[in-house]
Amino acid sequence: MHIMEGYLDPMWCAVWFVVMIPFFVVGVIKLRKILAEHPEQKMTVALSGAFIFLLSSLKLPSVTGSSSHPTGTGIAVVFYGVGVCSVLATIVLLFQALLLAHGGFTTLGANCVSMGIIGPLCGLVLWKLIRKANAGVFISMFVAAAIADLMTYVVTAIQMTLNVVTSTGADFASSFIDFMSVYAVTQIPLAIVEGLVLAMFAQYLSTAKPEIFGIADENKLNPFSTEV
Repeated sequence: MHIMEGYLDPMWCAVWFVVMIPFFVVGVIKLRKILAEHPEQKMTVALSGAFIFLLSSLKLPSVTGSSSHPTGTGIAVVFYGVGVCSVLATIVLLFQALLLAHGGFTTLGANCVSMGIIGPLCGLVLWKLIRKANAGVFISMFVAAAIADLMTYVVTAIQMTLNVVTSTGADFASSFIDFMSVYAVTQIPLAIVEGLVLAMFAQYLSTAKPEIFGIADENKLNPFSTEV
């Protein structure tokens, strides 16, 4: 879910950048540590970023000033945590803004908070809970990826609502419901499809590279942890 260039007031652009920066900094530190200590993980990190880029590039028109699309963050956040996911999402968002006119530079912070931080964090929480209940990889990844996608659109709806409320004085609840109701038409089916796609890939990995799920299951929920 991308907010397009020029649709957020400068104040909100700044606020979301401030929220994003700590996660990004911690993510850079953790990513460098992972690649230095586990160079064999380079391919999986690259695949995680590729999923984000490819899936989030499949955009559909939505509310004026935004678009609906899969996010592809489930694999990245489950394997490497929220910090690394925010770094990969930021790189993707920069390329999309530069090459595809998708999203924007002033709205980069807001888009990263929704797609690279809060949405994936919710997905990671569900992954942990379901895995503790001894669910398989397919079901766990399906729920994690779908929830990460859905919560991205919830956060985007909140961001757009806050922008409208502070600029026009509109009622928060009614504006939020309006955004949510429009987003739901496209985002719920997209979340289900994304969940299935990433679940099938995760199931394949569990057979081809089962050791990687040891990393996933040990991944901490703390978004500011730099432990590998």
